Amino acid sequence: MPEQTQIELAVFADYFQFYLHDEVENEDFGALWSDEAVERLLAVASHSVGIGTMRNVSVPVVISVHAQAPAADFDEWDMVNECSISIRSGRIAVSGCTDYLPDARRIAVAPGSYRVRVSYSGLDHVGADGIEGDDFYRVQLWPQAPGTLSVVKAREALSR
Repeated sequence: MPEQTQIELAVFADYFQFYLHDEVENEDFGALWSDEAVERLLAVASHSVGIGTMRNVSVPVVISVHAQAPAADFDEWDMVNECSISIRSGRIAVSGCTDYLPDARRIAVAPGSYRVRVSYSGLDHVGADGIEGDDFYRVQLWPQAPGTLSVVKAREALSR
């Protein structure tokens, strides 16, 4: 595997979410979006990860696949979560929840277990209209044995 593969996307985050999932798995996220999952902007299943967003439009996303865990640069992010995902098919699909799956962007990876780090920025910089915003989502993956979901950096409460 190369040291790093990276793609930049604008993903349609219909219903304030988008997914990374094994292209051959069909997990139901309806039950996974608990109040806690909504708060941390992350819902996790065995072969899928649902990433919550602050806007219900296309959002900027950078996804990178690394040979090993990338450096911890948590200070510059509003929030950081980590979880695991199992990819059997060797292809990760990236899609909004209402996207047509055959058209979803694919990322080729070796089959196996991956650690997923989702870093969120600009969460407090979304316009009142919910359309304009500076929110940004970075997803990093690397091979690693399955582990537990972890809130690496919690979002600070908004002062109103």
